[in-house]
Amino acid sequence: MSVYGFDHPQSHILMTLLARVMRIESVTWSNPKQRGWLARLRGEVLGDTAEAYSRLEAALKPYDITPLFRPGRNGARHEVLLVPGVLRVKPSRVVWNAVLFVLTVLSVFAAGVSYAYQGPSDFHGPAALPALRQALKGGGAFTVSLLAILLAHEFGHYLAARYHGTAVSLPYFLPFPFSLFGTLGAFISLKAPPRNKRVLLDIGIAGPLAGMAVALPVLFIGLMLSRIEPLPTWLPQGSLMLEGNSILYLLSKWVIFGRLLPAPPTYGNTAPLLYWLKFFFTGQPLPLGGQDVILHPMAWAGWAGFLVTALNLIPLGTLDGGHVLYALLGDRSRRLFWPLLGVLGVLGLVWDGWWLWAFLLLFLGRRYAEPLDQITPLDGRRRALGMLALVLLLIVFTPVPLEVIAFR
Repeated sequence: MSVYGFDHPQSHILMTLLARVMRIESVTWSNPKQRGWLARLRGEVLGDTAEAYSRLEAALKPYDITPLFRPGRNGARHEVLLVPGVLRVKPSRVVWNAVLFVLTVLSVFAAGVSYAYQGPSDFHGPAALPALRQALKGGGAFTVSLLAILLAHEFGHYLAARYHGTAVSLPYFLPFPFSLFGTLGAFISLKAPPRNKRVLLDIGIAGPLAGMAVALPVLFIGLMLSRIEPLPTWLPQGSLMLEGNSILYLLSKWVIFGRLLPAPPTYGNTAPLLYWLKFFFTGQPLPLGGQDVILHPMAWAGWAGFLVTALNLIPLGTLDGGHVLYALLGDRSRRLFWPLLGVLGVLGLVWDGWWLWAFLLLFLGRRYAEPLDQITPLDGRRRALGMLALVLLLIVFTPVPLEVIAFR
């Protein structure tokens, strides 16, 4: 065994503890104030690496040292870094979670009432009051449905983190008054790095799966409460908003109504398959004069749940998809940053909202939730779950989320 650098006062004790979990080939001691780590050991971790990490972490905690497991370099199979300090989690102020949740409920309810209101725009006349009563019912259905989806998504993450002993905050909901949905969604904050890739994948995928488990039945029930109506070819004033289509959303409408919607008045000389491929990826040609489903507020919430799931599964940074991709590929996932950002840039040619997402992720999408132990591999079941997450992204992703047609 080779030893380099300055020795540590407790080096013999530390080496004894480390020798219990790894075959040590070389040790480099360092000044942690200069390099950020106390010692770097190269060799091979013995036995089950996840169990070895747990034992070593517990053994080093009394010495205020945290171990990091990394893939080896320079011929070594594994590398263990000893970092001074142990993370001590501070309790959150739950009052902020509660205040933001209440504000989000109010904001989402207002958005739902606005969506459901079908009365006169000046709120005058005999039709206004019945329309407002109906809108209040619709707003309630929208609020309960959308918040159920968001709560399921966030508590999926929360419960998975707590199951693995990873410190995590309660969900922070983000109210967004006077918007389509009344909210920007919600997030939880990891207060400590995940222990290994298995934990990272479990936390990352639990949210989308839990959210979809609620969003899918919400959408189906909402579609059964919805109706099909003709789309206008012209309106004297105002605008028409068409929601975009994912593969799963198209199939859901087909299951409920027996046909693909929105149905154009005619395919003209275009083959139906080519028409739907073009419409799916570009939102063109607009199906004016055709037929579409007028979404019940509950179906609108279900559609929003699909969109939220797709956005979270974009495989970049600390988004859920970024967690999944890092768990599958490790540091190699960083090589996909620019290609994936380029895909969003290209999609911005058909819906300019993707340019905003690309801009945000240009700054926020480079940081990943790196596990403390990066050598413990995923098991077969988790690899399958990781692939399921990528498939889920493909079937819920909506290339053109919204199309607003202004009539003049």
